[in-house]
Amino acid sequence: MPVNNYTCIIVDDEQDAIELIIDRLGKLYNNLSIVATYSFWQPALAGIREHNPDLLLLDISMPGKTTIELLRLLPNLQAEIVFITAHDNYALEAFSFSASGYILKPVDDAELFTAVNKAIDRIQNKKMARQNTSNTSALISEKIGIPNNQGIDYISVSDILYLESTNKCTRIVTRGAEYTSSANLGKFKHLIDDHSFFQVHRSFIINLNSISRYETSGLVIMSDKKEIPVSRSIKNDFLKIFNSNF
Repeated sequence: MPVNNYTCIIVDDEQDAIELIIDRLGKLYNNLSIVATYSFWQPALAGIREHNPDLLLLDISMPGKTTIELLRLLPNLQAEIVFITAHDNYALEAFSFSASGYILKPVDDAELFTAVNKAIDRIQNKKMARQNTSNTSALISEKIGIPNNQGIDYISVSDILYLESTNKCTRIVTRGAEYTSSANLGKFKHLIDDHSFFQVHRSFIINLNSISRYETSGLVIMSDKKEIPVSRSIKNDFLKIFNSNF
């Protein structure tokens, strides 16, 4: 199996059972870290919320609440679950949580190995899915689409020098091309809000990384030599950003 580190919490009301599971896991895995163990449901609930482990190994019958009742208090739980119990009458309820395993005591090493391996496979799949989603989101956030009569042009936000409002449309000037969109400037301001852009005038939004010079007359000179006015009302705010960046 791939060498990754996985975090695990064990919940069992018998300390001997906890120590036995720790010993078994230590012999079977070198990539599983036991971050906490609990013998009562209340500290277990707090500990699971705090540590957000990859894997939970749970006895079912506990003082006060079963771990099934405990899990119902964790509706957003992402951890994989393996039940280890002396009772077979909870199996149906247990698998309503999509458990990776339901092992009856005394614990058999082969059954434990199979259940934990299944859990780790699921953990890996979840992490890969989250990583793919994160990468896709990051890629999308770096590009914007500009519709036209023939289709949609996708351009990198970092390539944009400035955007200009003109005749109720928006002119987008990049390092190598120009585009015109029927969307107003406010729409683009929302799309690029998380990037290094600043609206210096009601008709212009500029890329702060593409400024070449600021003139005391109230103009910024862009890298393509375009002169863009800075409104008096935002001049001071702009200069604060301008000075901090250059």
